[in-house]
Amino acid sequence: MSRGTIYNRDSFLNNIAEKLGRKRRSTGVERPNYEIQPQWDVMADYSTDQLIEVLKQQCTVIHTDVKETDKEGLTDVIESIMKEYGAAKAATWDDTRFSEFGLDSFLLRDDVSVWGSAPEEDDVRITEQADIGITFADYTLAESGTVVLMNGGGKGQSVSLLPTYYIALIPISTIVPRMSQVTSVIHEQVAAGQRVPSCINFISGPSNSADIEMSLVVGVHGPVRATYILIDDR
Repeated sequence: MSRGTIYNRDSFLNNIAEKLGRKRRSTGVERPNYEIQPQWDVMADYSTDQLIEVLKQQCTVIHTDVKETDKEGLTDVIESIMKEYGAAKAATWDDTRFSEFGLDSFLLRDDVSVWGSAPEEDDVRITEQADIGITFADYTLAESGTVVLMNGGGKGQSVSLLPTYYIALIPISTIVPRMSQVTSVIHEQVAAGQRVPSCINFISGPSNSADIEMSLVVGVHGPVRATYILIDDR
């Protein structure tokens, strides 16, 4: 299937119009411009420091640890978390931000594997055997304590999913109020004809489930503990 090809679109839309009891509308349809749009009002006037406080408070709700540092102290903080978790092997993204934030020497360690350094099925196996996965956040939602990961290329989604523990490296510049800001950016990229990742993960702390009688169980099908490291890049 070539990029941008949509199959059976007409028959699908015609069927929907028929079920609605009307003719299909193919022209003159415009996106509504709603007078009231509350999704943009939430924390719209918050400063970066205020968003950080909201994020930290939400992390207490989603059972996620939070550390704060600058670029110079980042390696030491990562190592202290690995020691706390008893994690020996780490898996990371192949991401230029690791170099930009001074982590070149960390990536060269024998106990650190970088996604893409082996054939894909080997990458998955290596990552599965890692104790801890480490990625950067592309966006961070203060309201829900969610990191947004734009997967693809050297940014394998397995790194945040398969290891026992997870560290999200969060430059403060990535923090936005809520989901509205991120979806807006994605819509703008699509409208401009830019390619967006086929897989975008929204991760809110360690894995959890409340399927059984709404009783929350943390660490059921992914990382059992998670830490967000807030990095002051202002």
